[in-house]
Amino acid sequence: MLIANATLADGRRRDVRVEGERIAAVERRLSADGDETTIDAAGKLLLPGMIDAHVHFREPGFPHKETWASGSRAAAAGGVTTVVDQPNTQPPTVTGEAFDEKATCATGSLVDFGINGGVTSDWRSDELFDRPLFALGEVFLADSTGKLGIDADLFAESVAAATGHGVPVTVHAEDATRFDASAEDRADADAWSAFRTPEAERAAVERACEVGRAAGAQLHIAHTSTPEGIDVASEAGMTCEVTPHHLLLSRDDLDDLGTLGRMNPPLRSEHRREEVYERVVDGTVDLIATDHAPHTREEKDAGIWDAPSGVPGVETALPLLLAEAHAGRLDYERVRDLTATNPAAVFDLPRKGRVEVGRDADLVLVDPDTTREIRGEELATDCGWTPFEGWGGVFPEWTMVRGETVYERTDGEERFGTAIGENVRSRQ
Repeated sequence: MLIANATLADGRRRDVRVEGERIAAVERRLSADGDETTIDAAGKLLLPGMIDAHVHFREPGFPHKETWASGSRAAAAGGVTTVVDQPNTQPPTVTGEAFDEKATCATGSLVDFGINGGVTSDWRSDELFDRPLFALGEVFLADSTGKLGIDADLFAESVAAATGHGVPVTVHAEDATRFDASAEDRADADAWSAFRTPEAERAAVERACEVGRAAGAQLHIAHTSTPEGIDVASEAGMTCEVTPHHLLLSRDDLDDLGTLGRMNPPLRSEHRREEVYERVVDGTVDLIATDHAPHTREEKDAGIWDAPSGVPGVETALPLLLAEAHAGRLDYERVRDLTATNPAAVFDLPRKGRVEVGRDADLVLVDPDTTREIRGEELATDCGWTPFEGWGGVFPEWTMVRGETVYERTDGEERFGTAIGENVRSRQ
């Protein structure tokens, strides 16, 4: 395939040739061979596919919320070409047998994937480290969906073990001792944010970084929601991610969102959201990951203390960021780095993350000037709702994984490819 006249994130106009699974050439002008398909990408933006380092595809255990088939369709429709699934499924991914069961489920994925291993009191580290594990984590320092929270000693033990095996560690950093019990008397939508305090995140990030430094580990802090947490991680030399919902939504939105806006960590004040955004722009934040955590509307239709935590996001993250870039609040190079180049570097994926010769042909083509309204009922995710209902997004027209088209949208009609996803650690 030859993609002609494409504009890259840095503004250069290039032709890109794809041969097999890889990018074979990136030049100012390439001559088309008689046997290859040519796509005229004039006026279009060509990006490396997003690497979403944090999803919950819910399978095995909760296929009514999401499956690998539906979740990966949502990923492809959103320009995500690699996903990393977290361990709080059922059974939790804390043994070799559970890893193998999830790997079987993942054969239904349209996009490439990684599988994280979890930590509990009965985890089997030797079995997990014997598998093609993407990372250890999300290691929970406080209970969240799945109740995999662990104590300080087990956390230190798991970090040391992973570091000894050369496996990255991703941390869900909240300190339950810093939660505000006085909020439990409230029933309004903001009570959850009041309960799981900003101080709980900052304290947990500090503790995690101390353990990481002692073990000589390079930790990655998941879904940092506060400027304080981001700064602690950065100053300690650790990496961190921010979700689209913590970047773009705040406690001011909870009156409209209700329990659809409950997640862990929760939404923060508008002032803190603005400071998080500043750190995304200036490079302090390493990457954007979605924490795609779907639940059904029926499950979310409960009181604030009973509704499950989590929101979908894998299909809307890149479109929302591209809309921010179109509005001038981010630049396209920063979007590329946050979603592809930096995740590939942080998690050692040398074939991913760039439009360069020799890299996997994980490519996304968008019209940067065409915005589409986000409607939950039109999304590919099984849960059928979004906290960004009515927002504008710049959606892909075409998504490719290792040279195979997995998504196309033409004249409003969508077409999905087949399940070709592979475990990225098995390919290295």
